Amino acid sequence: MNLLLTQHVLADAFQLADASRSNVAVGYEPSSDPLIPTCDRHHHFDRDVLRRVINFLNHPDGDALYLTGPTGSGKTSGIAQILARLYWPMQSITAHGRMEFQDLVGHHSLVARLPGEEPTMTFVDGPLTNAMKQGHVLLINEVDLMDPSELSGLNDVLEGRPLVIAENGGEVVRPHEMFRVVVTGNSAGGGDETGAYLGVRQQNIAAMDRYRVVTVNYLPAEVEEELLKSKVPDLNKFMVPKMVEMANNLRQLFTGDGESGSGGELSFPMSTRVLIRWARQTLAYEACPNRLQYALEESFLARAAPEERIAIERVATNIFGKDAWQGGAK
Repeated sequence: MNLLLTQHVLADAFQLADASRSNVAVGYEPSSDPLIPTCDRHHHFDRDVLRRVINFLNHPDGDALYLTGPTGSGKTSGIAQILARLYWPMQSITAHGRMEFQDLVGHHSLVARLPGEEPTMTFVDGPLTNAMKQGHVLLINEVDLMDPSELSGLNDVLEGRPLVIAENGGEVVRPHEMFRVVVTGNSAGGGDETGAYLGVRQQNIAAMDRYRVVTVNYLPAEVEEELLKSKVPDLNKFMVPKMVEMANNLRQLFTGDGESGSGGELSFPMSTRVLIRWARQTLAYEACPNRLQYALEESFLARAAPEERIAIERVATNIFGKDAWQGGAK
């Protein structure tokens, strides 16, 4: 795989003359590597986030990148779509409370070299080891669910030191020049003060000192409308702005007034992915007399507590009108 410096690879997203210090985007030549994310031509980029990510990929300078933001705001899809356009392979893993640093490094396993052969105990590289060896981006999703003492195992690697794998005979893995580390989290490493994201832990401040932090928010209404039209082109065009308006109203009910640090009337927001799911299911249940409500039930509403359902129904009635909401809109 050959390194390629290019200015045109992100032309379908933005003209990024100011993307970075060098005015070019670092990436690879086109290839069929299965670890390159699949390109979604309908993806909408946030210009500021895109600029910051490109700058990091071009000039990591010993840092890692931490993308923080509410659930479903496009943290994972955003980095994946940038890498897709740069033909940059990605090693992806989702963190959890019991995950250990060794899960990133690798483990011994019985492996047969060819089908039918006797398996032998072999060390299998983990996503971190593979990314370091091959010049991939290591993406750790939901990183703030991980035990901070385990995540700190990345510190030496982030500073450019080699990875020494004692379990594999002391193998020394030096970082490829194209190796990068990107993580995502619903918090910014300081824990979740709202209580909305169960399992989120406060991370070690020494570890967090090694990250550049970029905040990813939901798309502006007009951009989210265009995204909804591209993802669900058969949806009635008059429904699109109303659905986006409802999503933003429900997000406001989730965040509250923003002053107390606690949430509002809802314990979860309507993410962009849920909005798209609701639109698709509304089309799927076209024959139902109350298809808007019917589709929302399985897309979002069934998760709500009784008092939350009242708030959601109130918002829906105000936006769509009682007749349209209960009877569906054509």
